[in-house]
Amino acid sequence: MKDVAKKSGLSIATISKYINGGNVLEENRAAIDKAIKELGFEVNEIARGLKTNKTMTIGLLIPSLENIFFTSIVSNIENILIKNGYSTIICDYKEDEMLEKQKLDFLVRKMVDGIITMPMGCNLEAIKSVVNKKIPVVLIDRALKGVECDTVVVDNLNASYNAVEQLIIHGHKRIGIICGPSDIYTAQERLKGYERVHEDYAMAIDNELIKKGDYQVESGYRLLLELINMKEPPTAVLVTNYEMTLGAIMAINESDIKVPDDISFIGFDNLQLAKVVKPALSIVIQPVKQIGEVAANIILKRLKGDNSNFPSMIRLKTELVLKDSIKKIDK
Repeated sequence: MKDVAKKSGLSIATISKYINGGNVLEENRAAIDKAIKELGFEVNEIARGLKTNKTMTIGLLIPSLENIFFTSIVSNIENILIKNGYSTIICDYKEDEMLEKQKLDFLVRKMVDGIITMPMGCNLEAIKSVVNKKIPVVLIDRALKGVECDTVVVDNLNASYNAVEQLIIHGHKRIGIICGPSDIYTAQERLKGYERVHEDYAMAIDNELIKKGDYQVESGYRLLLELINMKEPPTAVLVTNYEMTLGAIMAINESDIKVPDDISFIGFDNLQLAKVVKPALSIVIQPVKQIGEVAANIILKRLKGDNSNFPSMIRLKTELVLKDSIKKIDK
């Protein structure tokens, strides 16, 4: 630090403050960075972490790096964290309960300052253990009961409700749904929306029209085929995530049925897909950018010692984009 101070013309106190993550004037930051670069010095993050008890890293734990919804959220989280001087360690637990726990333990051992995670819902005790270590944890996409954490989710129930309601308004009475696993919060909420709108419109629910996939492409493909091959198939279907929407469209393309003439269709999550497919798909859009930004800002708030409104539950609204994939049926 003496060498950097001499080179930059600034005090050792200013150099120390900057190197240890404090805020300094922009012109001082530039002068310090220039001096460090010219001297060929590098900050030892491990040593700094031991001294300050901060590593300036955030752990991001997601179910799958192959899922565009998850990775898009991670990208938006990183945009905010980078601007605030934080790096990230990104872990993929591959929808595996044991691996999720192992990755949580790994992030704690790496001394991350906080964790943002999309939990499976099976490792309550593991997440509680992290919270008990005074490490801020923010849950995204999936809420958990019995854990005091800040949570950022979309309004999954009304997302599904509004989509199915549009199908009902267009005259459809037999409406299929392809939802996710029963133990996943998002799937539970989206199914509740489907059931509630049927109740509100005094429409009986045929349980044969409710198909439960695993949020993967293959299950969307297989379950759409199951629906259209029923003795009395649905006239419309809602598919409740991007991968299963992709699989369902693949199944339709390989079949003799046409959208919307033979079946009306509402998918989930990807507006680009909606524009590429013909006819243009009606789609439920989740606020991916907002989810990432809100989660990042909450954890930054906690890391600054601001515990107001803890634990907070933030519900973000979805958008229903109606296109050409819904046919009106005369009542």
